[in-house]
Amino acid sequence: MVFIYTTCATTGEAEKLGKLILDKKLGACIDYWPIRSMYHWEGDLKHLEEVMMLITTFEPKIETVSDLISKNHSYSTPLIGSVDVRRINRAYKEWMMKEVV
Repeated sequence: MVFIYTTCATTGEAEKLGKLILDKKLGACIDYWPIRSMYHWEGDLKHLEEVMMLITTFEPKIETVSDLISKNHSYSTPLIGSVDVRRINRAYKEWMMKEVV
């Protein structure tokens, strides 16, 4: 199992991306919540409210999910990172295997 992490400009964007991922059976669960971010962009220090997304899926889906996010994201350069999860409980894994095709 892997978590794919990205941030979105709005809750609506996170919901849109999440629905695309779930409808295409690329992920089992989408979590999202508001965050505050600070970074330099094009010479300016940005302080933004964003929405963090955490997508639960399997390793073979990383590239496809990444491509889907890149094509449908409002940011020109979104961070799309993945984290390998070494262990999960059996019941959750069995459910995921039914949800992610």
